[in-house]
Amino acid sequence: MINSTQISYFTLAAYFDTGLFKYICFLIVMSLYIFIIFSNVLLIVAIYMNRGLHEPMYLFLCSLFVNGLYGSTGLFPSLMVQILSDIHTVSAPFCFLQIFFVYSYGSIEFLNLAIMSYDRYLAICYPLQYNTCMTFNKVAILIAVIWLPPILVNFFTLPLIVPLQLCGNIINKVYCDNHSIVKLACYDTTVNNIYGLFVSAFSVFGPLILILFSYVKILKVCFSGSKQTRQKAVSTCTPHLASLLNFSFGACFEILQSRFNMKSVPNMLRIFLSLYFLSCPPLFNPLMYGLNLSKIRVTCKSLMSNQQF
Repeated sequence: MINSTQISYFTLAAYFDTGLFKYICFLIVMSLYIFIIFSNVLLIVAIYMNRGLHEPMYLFLCSLFVNGLYGSTGLFPSLMVQILSDIHTVSAPFCFLQIFFVYSYGSIEFLNLAIMSYDRYLAICYPLQYNTCMTFNKVAILIAVIWLPPILVNFFTLPLIVPLQLCGNIINKVYCDNHSIVKLACYDTTVNNIYGLFVSAFSVFGPLILILFSYVKILKVCFSGSKQTRQKAVSTCTPHLASLLNFSFGACFEILQSRFNMKSVPNMLRIFLSLYFLSCPPLFNPLMYGLNLSKIRVTCKSLMSNQQF
């Protein structure tokens, strides 16, 4: 039996020797991380610099891009180090910190997408009252709701896992995972499981109800409204739905992989899909919104060519 406070490191067992191919993997991962930083920062700066983009929808988008940087920073630097390393270990404090980054990122992302769906519901269903409903103060409160509760809820996960008495220190993943550490516990983990269900309910079911409510109302207005209303709904909701489906796919697989035995799935595929919800949304969101929303696209072109707005 090993007390987790005495453990100095965890071993990430999902890595395997790829020989010289590891340098190609490193270059691919580094290129993806550079692109994530460049694209997300570019769109954040574009929204900040152009006062015409200081509207609720774009401020929520800015929050989404910031979270993309936050989540990818919790994964990619460590991933690049591990790819080049021959011994795939991480210190216990870093492992717990990475768990906090990964889980808070996921909670913030889904809640952000839920608030964005609510914003689209107000814009499409109540266009005349939208500016009255979505005041600057309300937007500030909603952005605080997106960030503060997930950070607090996931922060209290750490005092539950750090004191656990563990019977091993091998994590069968390429990054640290809360459920993997809980499975190493020697004794009963009922409190951890109950809190895990609470966090899951907070992170998934609350935002999911808001998303379903918003889109049911939007569809109702689209079917009974004019062609112009339907076109507005399609143009503004398509990027959001694409981002939502992209994130949900990766998050669902990660939950299934953590909770159920998926040894029948090839190892390489499991590794790729476990990284999907941390790497693909920060890659996908800037492309989706940057290409589909003309205001952002024009502003980015102006920034790249040093033109004034």
